[in-house]
Formats: sequence, C-alpha cells, structure tokens
Amino acid sequence: MSRQSHRDRIYDLLLTRIQNGEVGWQDRLVDVNLGMELGVSRMPVRDALLQLAAEGYLVATTRGFTLPSLTPAEVLEVFELRRLLEPRAAAMAAQAMTPERLDALAQAVEQAQGTLGSGDIPLFFRASERFRSGWLSMVPNRALLDTIRRYMAQVQTVRLTTMRDPVSHAVVIAGQRELLAAFAARDVVGASDRMLRFVVEGEQAFRRLAAI
Repeated sequence: MSRQSHRDRIYDLLLTRIQNGEVGWQDRLVDVNLGMELGVSRMPVRDALLQLAAEGYLVATTRGFTLPSLTPAEVLEVFELRRLLEPRAAAMAAQAMTPERLDALAQAVEQAQGTLGSGDIPLFFRASERFRSGWLSMVPNRALLDTIRRYMAQVQTVRLTTMRDPVSHAVVIAGQRELLAAFAARDVVGASDRMLRFVVEGEQAFRRLAAI
C-alpha cells in the first residue's frame, strides 16, 4: 500500500476517533506511537495529523498533536456564526432530504435516546455526531457546508463541556427529535426555527457549565 493510501486510511481513522469523542483534551497524538499502534511508519501518520491540523481538528505542539483549546470567549464568538449559518443550512437540508438519509437520522436519534437510560456518553457522542454529519450531508450549498465544517473544533469543545450533564443530555435529544420531525415533513421554516433554538440551547448549556 502506498504512503498516500496509508495516509488516507489513517486520516479517516483519526477523524472518526475525534468526531466520536474518543480523543480528549488531555490526549496527545504522537506520530511514532500511532505508527506503532497501526503497524505503519511515522510518515503517513504525520501526513494525516498535519492534514487534520490544517482543517482545524488538531493543533501541533512540541509534544504531539492535541485538540484545539478554545477560550470561552472564542467558543461564544463561534456561536454567533452558528446562529446565522446553521438555520439556513437546516432549511436547505429539509428541502433536499431523502428517505434513506431520513432513516439514518432516525436511527441515530433512537440510539441517542437509548443512552438516556444507559448513561453511555461515548455512544451518545457517536450518535450525535452521526445525526449532525447526516443532516449536514444533505446541504447542497458547498460553500456554506465548508464554512460550517471549519468550526468543528468549537462543536467538539461544546460537546466535551456539556454532554455529561444530564440536563443537557435530555435537551439535545429532544432537539434532535424535533429537527427530525421537521426534516421528515420537509418543513423548511420549522427546520430553520428549530435549528436556531438548538444552537441557542447549546450556548445556554455551555454558558451554564462553563460558569460564564
């Protein structure tokens, strides 16, 4: 397998770990260690890590790569962008929704719902990421989609701050269910309005738990 193929495979693996919440702020991703774990040389691992850093998922330090460490003020600034952009994106997704994508979203919501009883936060994290990635994949405006994806570090910061909180846990799932209903009905206005409330609820939870 070529170095490019190794890099692409490792990139996909590490991105999945990040999006599933398997990488925390305390973790350091080191190319040599990951190469040993994955049975490859350090160079394709480093290429993948550098790509993730260029896309904003990681930052390079003298001792490996870590998740970006955003200040509360930086997180709140991105919430302003999300309030402007994500309602429009949700409206577009509702208009473009397919039965197949809707089924996938419904499965993600049901999986998240099950974690209310089990308390399985990693599963909740994965299900929430599948729901977000799923509806975003239906947004036809690529410039809008690329812009939203650029602030993944902020989304990760908010999740790591709020998802272990029982109140936030329940609020997120209720929001997902209402968004799912709007997507199923192809309700453009309803999807936009609910997404705005969803973002506002996330900001309120972050402010409460970060004591802002």
